[in-house]
Amino acid sequence: MKATVLTAVKSPLETCEAPDLVAAPGQAVVRLKAAALNHRDLWTQLGLYPNIRLPITLGSDGAGVVTSVGSPADQSWVRREVIINPSLDWGDDPRAQGPAYRILGLPDHGTFAEQVSIPVANLAPKPAHLTWEQAAALPLAGLTAWRALFTRAQLKAGERVLVTGVGGGAALFALQFAVAAGAEVWVTSGSADKRARAQTLGVRGGVNYRDADWAEALQKAAGRFDAIVDSAGGDGFAKLIDLTAPGGRLVFFGATTGNPKALDLRKCFFRQINLLGTTMGSPADFAGMTRFVETHRIVPVVDKVFPLDRADAALRHMEAGAQFGKLVLAC
Repeated sequence: MKATVLTAVKSPLETCEAPDLVAAPGQAVVRLKAAALNHRDLWTQLGLYPNIRLPITLGSDGAGVVTSVGSPADQSWVRREVIINPSLDWGDDPRAQGPAYRILGLPDHGTFAEQVSIPVANLAPKPAHLTWEQAAALPLAGLTAWRALFTRAQLKAGERVLVTGVGGGAALFALQFAVAAGAEVWVTSGSADKRARAQTLGVRGGVNYRDADWAEALQKAAGRFDAIVDSAGGDGFAKLIDLTAPGGRLVFFGATTGNPKALDLRKCFFRQINLLGTTMGSPADFAGMTRFVETHRIVPVVDKVFPLDRADAALRHMEAGAQFGKLVLAC
């Protein structure tokens, strides 16, 4: 099989020939049709993740056909079209992941290849209304957005939601999920084009977070928010607290612009604000997410598709930050 491998930090990915995989007991080998990029792939290449083990086949997201299984009891999966849950060994507590938890693509070899080995428990039927590229775009970002909105923030129909930094995969899924759930959705983005495209997906409006008065303008237009979904962190996080309604929920799963220098805790406790951290999701979250996608016929937004041997070019496209939606590799 072909695999695209990172052999050294800050080096281009290399596509090479690798031995075909053999399914161990409890595992399945999936012949991948498509894989999708996430920022963790870029950050791993740049050396920004701890405990990087090289060489490594990156990639957390994938969709394909099961070609073999390692246990006779799992034979019914063979030849089925599947998507992969990249959340490995979550553990027994639905509230938080356990000590063995990890994400496919580091330290386990991932989906930037023609084949991947994955526990059978991490297989799910491919939603029939999605193409291979759309299905591959779903798992990691969709799972992250689902848990943030519904497990952690407990979103309800009719509530007002703010999604920051729209354009990235998880933010777009949060937008789509919240709209489908009957929420009133607003967004932030530094790109006027991305804000306009978000409105075609059902958002009420948006602002440019690069404007000095963006939070004030947003509060004037929309009021305060019942739920806010953020992955940026940074000093703008304090303004998100200002924008959270009394009893509201501010859920966050990243700090791409760093940690905030200061938070006004008095605003948090006086307005009964809930600050909710979240990471990926449990098996129950993944099952709920896929049911929701099928019920509401949600279609992931795919920005661009690259061939497998141009995975490094796809990472450079991601690094430039110009995409609206997911970047996908055709395997």
